Amino acid sequence: MLFTIQTNFIPLTQTTPPLDILDIRIIDVVDIVLVAFLMYYLYKLVRGTVAINIFVGIVIIYAIWRLTEILQMELLSKILGGFLGVGMFALIVVFQQEIRKFLLLLGSTNFSARRKFLRRFNLFSSESGTSINIQSIVKACEKMSLTNTGALIVIQRNNSLDFVKDSGDTMQIEVNQPILESIFYKNSPLHDGAAIIEENTITATRVILPVSNDRRIPQRFGLRHRAAVGITEKTDALCLVVSEENGQISYLKEGDFVLFEDLEDLKEQLTDDLS
Repeated sequence: MLFTIQTNFIPLTQTTPPLDILDIRIIDVVDIVLVAFLMYYLYKLVRGTVAINIFVGIVIIYAIWRLTEILQMELLSKILGGFLGVGMFALIVVFQQEIRKFLLLLGSTNFSARRKFLRRFNLFSSESGTSINIQSIVKACEKMSLTNTGALIVIQRNNSLDFVKDSGDTMQIEVNQPILESIFYKNSPLHDGAAIIEENTITATRVILPVSNDRRIPQRFGLRHRAAVGITEKTDALCLVVSEENGQISYLKEGDFVLFEDLEDLKEQLTDDLS
């Protein structure tokens, strides 16, 4: 009697799957970095404002919506999903100022960075610094600081300031120390509001600037400082403010106060930011 033994050979296969987490492409790293920068800029824009509370509320609603989808709570999931879908149009209205500021900050920052990068390789050899008389501006601020004369000077860079210039008086005069001091002299009819400087020319006085509602601004600062924060939030302009209360000189850029050690340091920073 013959016995036949049938054997089934099962091919050996790799039972341990490869670790997909180690399979990271360079584009994945770039993606993570870009998202991190995006979140940082979004946080920087809404920090200290009422918009941060709205942003947190939206994040909470989104998290609840994702949780209802995982738990298969269809009715609540559809309601929240529809709210988030329609809410995108409402977000544009609610965050219109923040969105505008983000796009402006992104465009201005990239443009400035490209200019500085190219200048390192002498690709902008025709540029020899700024044409604005920074010496006269700082000297005028120093003189007004000694007499507690309030002043608000806005220096245009890339973004146009025509939308605020229309609120003031048109002027076309070269920047110099006596003119700036006379504009902000306490008995002068031009001392209220801001003076706009474009390409070493004072182009407008008594300009009304948008006032910032940022709650991070200390209470000791008045409307001049809030106006300086407001215009530097909405544009890439630079602002110099002389306090009428204590004569302190403040330098503002991108919606923030810029610290400087002395007037020489202030002139160096202005020269670098305007070049």
